[in-house]
Amino acid sequence: MSQTSCTHIRTVALVGHGAAGKTTLAESLLAASGAIQSRGSVEKGNTVCDFDPIEKELGHSLQAALVSFDWSGNRIHLIDTPGYPDFAGQSMGALAAVDTALVVINAQTGIELATERMFTLAGERGLCRMLVVNKIDADNVDLPVLVAEIRERFGKQCLLLDLPTHNGQDVVELLGHEDGESDFASIAAAHRSLIDQIVEEDDSLMARYLETGADPSLEELHAPFERALRAGHLIPILFVSARTGAGIPQLLDALVRLAPNPAEGNPPPFYRGEPGAEPQAFQAQPDDELHVLAHVFKVVIDPFIGKLGVFRVHQGTIRRDAQLFVSSAKRAFKVAHLYRLQGKDHVEVDQLVPGDIGAVAKVDEIEFDCVLHDSHDEDNIHLKPLAFPQPMHGLAVQTRRKGDEQRLFDILHKLELEDPCFKIERHPGTNETVIRGLGEMHLRAKLSRMQQQYKMELDTSAPQIAYRETITANAEGHCRHKKQSGGAGQFGEVMLRVEPLARGAGFEFVDIVKGGAIPGVFMAAVEKGVHQALAEGVVAGYPLHDLRVTVHDGKTHAVDGKDIAFTAAGRKATIDAVRQARPIVLEPLVNIEVLAPEATIGDLTGDLASKRGQVTGTQPRPAAAVAISAVIPLAELGDYQGRLKSLTGGEGSYSIEFSHYAPVPDATQQHLASKFKAVNLDDEQSGGPAR
Repeated sequence: MSQTSCTHIRTVALVGHGAAGKTTLAESLLAASGAIQSRGSVEKGNTVCDFDPIEKELGHSLQAALVSFDWSGNRIHLIDTPGYPDFAGQSMGALAAVDTALVVINAQTGIELATERMFTLAGERGLCRMLVVNKIDADNVDLPVLVAEIRERFGKQCLLLDLPTHNGQDVVELLGHEDGESDFASIAAAHRSLIDQIVEEDDSLMARYLETGADPSLEELHAPFERALRAGHLIPILFVSARTGAGIPQLLDALVRLAPNPAEGNPPPFYRGEPGAEPQAFQAQPDDELHVLAHVFKVVIDPFIGKLGVFRVHQGTIRRDAQLFVSSAKRAFKVAHLYRLQGKDHVEVDQLVPGDIGAVAKVDEIEFDCVLHDSHDEDNIHLKPLAFPQPMHGLAVQTRRKGDEQRLFDILHKLELEDPCFKIERHPGTNETVIRGLGEMHLRAKLSRMQQQYKMELDTSAPQIAYRETITANAEGHCRHKKQSGGAGQFGEVMLRVEPLARGAGFEFVDIVKGGAIPGVFMAAVEKGVHQALAEGVVAGYPLHDLRVTVHDGKTHAVDGKDIAFTAAGRKATIDAVRQARPIVLEPLVNIEVLAPEATIGDLTGDLASKRGQVTGTQPRPAAAVAISAVIPLAELGDYQGRLKSLTGGEGSYSIEFSHYAPVPDATQQHLASKFKAVNLDDEQSGGPAR
């Protein structure tokens, strides 16, 4: 369709655990709609969505891929997302671009870790949700048990929208049918439950329904169905086999007839955040005549066309050759080319309307989560950010060839721009460059890309644990920095106090100096010195967090007062205060979920307990498996992959996500502190800088 109004657009994300068949489902939808001639295969590496060479090699998705197709006069924008927890950043980013989340469940394995997580995140984001049970024709599938599990885990509002029949070879839709046969449930009873739930959203419709007993028409049911979806009062369950195509036409019909268009879905959580002012809610209007408002939910560094910003249009119409601003930038950029993505292909278009998903290339200012607009009236409009998991899995990397260091940082910066869950750390004290991601698989994929696309050869090693320091009491600090060397001297005196803040609060710098004891022109230098002290650490050489530093007094000199003097005084006064504030070392704790054979549960829980882990629960899984949840220090997981392989005979897997920071045991703190002192002593004796 060359031009489509927003009422004929649907935006959908396929989310769920790995191996649920999302990419194959996307292929079946494309084939059924006529967008492609035949369905590709993940095994053969010829699908539209898994086009990256590394994805083809691994046999699963690594990034969110976009496709569009038409069905019954409507355009459907679909985002196929990775399912493994290591690539959650790509899946979560897609939630900011769609109105409906299709949560795909593998009928063979049931509700898995990422399935439940994405279902919850989509609900928190206000998206309409539909549950799609895939692989209904597979062996050893018990659909009645799975439906019962869905309702137990996700609520009674999960109702059947269709039912499989003929042993999973076909599907019968329930809104328009109350007669017929299905594989495991009464079509009449399921039809009645669905109608009863929908009419509850409309008082007049329910009154007429109760009075006459006649089913409302599909047109009459549309509006209350939409309301029930938006409010989460109804979560439809649909059955498909992406492999055979069973249920695919019914799913497409459900999307165009029942899923919301951009004008019907819950409004995205935009807000206006003027500098220094209280944020105010802002509602984008899906009107193609208003000012443009679009949100960048994905950034791609393409080796051929450069930086690509992928966005969802929420308001107005973006046309080729338009002038757009990036967030609060004062200079506009020209939309030289406007694209719609179809897997790896970039299809050039003339315009995009509210609900459309598109891309622009070669705009350096575009970053993940920025807002594009065409009027300075929208300079301070933002979309509520997603709470991405903190990357905790780390690798220290080093180039094999000398002279490649700057090129390494350039490549890492490109990868960091693309992935909100991939971070780079540089530790000057240890000369380590550390890359952090959500798991071993995540980092392995990044290393493979660096090798294949950028020809960068790296050596890797285990990094140091990202310990932190903090304080547990209030204390005062003071330093008078005075230096005289014949000519102009240096003088600066700083008095400050430190106070602990709540865990995770970060850092606050407060200036309450009165009477010009420290001239305002030098306060930035004092703050710089404070930041230096916090970055260097005091107890064991790790950054200080969760404290407030209040500068309350000091002295200067009319001639010798200088920035360098107040920077030094601020640094030393902070160190003085922290040493008296009962400082402690904190370590990162992570939530771990281990999936393994049920017979190994005793060995696994014992192993976790021996490594200071606290088991928080166990959950049975299909095929005689169990999921064990625990909280454990990250420092204890250095060799966990090997231990897990040994304890489960190679059948176990695990995923981690950051939980919180907690004090290390006293013995560990003493060990870290003694190492830090020894390093400082060696550096001083050799004339080198202290860590």
